[in-house]
Amino acid sequence: MTRLWLRELWRLGMLCGLGVLLGWLFSAVGAGLAAALGVYLFYQLRQLHALHQQLSRLSSNQPLVSGGVWDDLFDRLYRYQKAQQTIQRRLRDTLSRIKDSSEAMRDSVVMLDRHGYIEWRNSAAERMLGLKPAKGRHQHITHLLRAPHFVDYFHALDYREPLTLISPIDEQLVLQCQITLNGNGERLLMARDITRLHRLEQIRRDFVANVSHELRTPLTVLTGYLEIYQDIAEVLPSRLECSLPQMQKQTARMQNLVDDLLLLSRLESNDRSGEDARRLNLASMLETIRRDAEALSDSGQRITLEIHSTLDLMGCEQELQSAISNLAFNAVRYSGSGSQIVLRWRALGDGACVEVQDDGEGIAAIHIPRLTERFYRVDKGRSTATGGTGLGLAIVKHVLLRHEARLEIDSQLGQGATFRCVFPHQLVVASSS
Repeated sequence: MTRLWLRELWRLGMLCGLGVLLGWLFSAVGAGLAAALGVYLFYQLRQLHALHQQLSRLSSNQPLVSGGVWDDLFDRLYRYQKAQQTIQRRLRDTLSRIKDSSEAMRDSVVMLDRHGYIEWRNSAAERMLGLKPAKGRHQHITHLLRAPHFVDYFHALDYREPLTLISPIDEQLVLQCQITLNGNGERLLMARDITRLHRLEQIRRDFVANVSHELRTPLTVLTGYLEIYQDIAEVLPSRLECSLPQMQKQTARMQNLVDDLLLLSRLESNDRSGEDARRLNLASMLETIRRDAEALSDSGQRITLEIHSTLDLMGCEQELQSAISNLAFNAVRYSGSGSQIVLRWRALGDGACVEVQDDGEGIAAIHIPRLTERFYRVDKGRSTATGGTGLGLAIVKHVLLRHEARLEIDSQLGQGATFRCVFPHQLVVASSS
């Protein structure tokens, strides 16, 4: 490039020298120099015009041919244009394949800008969400999907969990919506049809509730007869008398299982109403649970209560007491003889939490994600021996979901376990006392 510029300067010098020579011959040196500079300027303007033409026709297949610096410039510009055309063609092909793939998907795909306006959607979004091609484009998503819980979900910016939504165009269609954020604040909304899964889940809930309800009557009859036999145990054959305690124990266990199944079915089928919520004094509730846990314990366990906050909680007393009791009773059953169990109420961020902590054997990390599943047991033999139903943590999970709270589990083998019920700030209120 330096050589080309030197050549261009040499050409300019030669032209100026020629102009001065011609001007000297006619006794007009200044005019000769001006004429030479004018010729050089005309040449440069002509090359600039050619450059403008080159830029105007980006699809040109051949570079312009010139000389000196301009030739190198035209060649570089031509190669740059071709490279950009290749990149644009690849991007268009990639975008076309993405759109074709999205159109082939059975799930709805909606691309939103950072403000929530629709930029693109596939045809499945029209079938599931009713987003028409002309009507939906460049409209805000909440103007088309107006369900209050979807609007709250959209504005909350917490998209870790999907949202179940009834289709706005078909009440029989149940959708699972998930929003994903990208680095520019734009969002991708995906919705899939879970109508069949929803119906199967409803059938399962109805089946469990109906079977559990129907089992109560025969269990009540069995319990009644066993109580009668217990009253006349002295006249019964010795073999039958020895089996009575075991029958009563197993009947009581089945009764507890039925009660837990009915409670879980009720928690799953009903939304928490505002009428059930009342101000709760957690210190008083935890003291009651501590005494119940002490009554259950028979292995020298030490159960203490720590109150680090004077805040009260808005919620359903019966449900929350059942949930926290399950955590405390699990700690008593599984922490082992001589362990220390702590019930704790404290502030956490802008909310508050209840903690049940023990220094028992702990839980392996592989089991923690599945602890809230129905009937999941870390140690099946030991759990059966302690009389657990395998539904306690499932009940805790659903109670907390109904209170917009969450369950956190911290545990390692040999280092005990901490079960934490974290309540959001909207449920925490200042103490009335």
